[in-house]
Amino acid sequence: MPLNVAVLASHTGTNLQALTAAGQQPASAFTVTLVLSNNSGSGALAHAREHGITGLHLSGRTHPGPGALDQAMLTALREHDIDLVVTAGYMKKIGPAVLDAYRNRIINIHPALLPRHGGPGMHGRHVHEAVLASGDTHSGATVHHLTSDYDEGPIIAQQQVPVLPGDTPDTLAARVLQAEHHLLPATVQALARAQPN
Repeated sequence: MPLNVAVLASHTGTNLQALTAAGQQPASAFTVTLVLSNNSGSGALAHAREHGITGLHLSGRTHPGPGALDQAMLTALREHDIDLVVTAGYMKKIGPAVLDAYRNRIINIHPALLPRHGGPGMHGRHVHEAVLASGDTHSGATVHHLTSDYDEGPIIAQQQVPVLPGDTPDTLAARVLQAEHHLLPATVQALARAQPN
């Protein structure tokens, strides 16, 4: 049986698209069966609708208390028999109930080579600006276990990309995003295949 994967995303959901495509391959060891977003108008939820995947908007608007949102997410994950949670451009912290129930089964993709350029505020364009300001010759993508601290969990896999002369945050972001679209599905496949039958 393929591993049931939930993807949490806040915006366009391009990593979700890459995961969905990989999960639909005949030999895939996983399938995306649930999409959760804190943004009711996100591209991620639109993608879920287009592909017949259950998509839910869960946020502070739908569940005003942090504890209520945490419990609603946990209920949704359990109702869909989720084995692995992937956060991909999800801009909110995961609550303690979900973190505890899915310990070592929540992974995140970060658009830099952790431990460099991670932590609070290090997301999106801010990451690529920091890489360029630092003079690093390489950046890339990192998949790591999610913990209660931003970008602090154990690293699972990384893929490097070069920082080129004349790079802007946008050109570097595009190159890193291509790496993410390869690294994340490959990592989820490897984790799914490593699960005992």
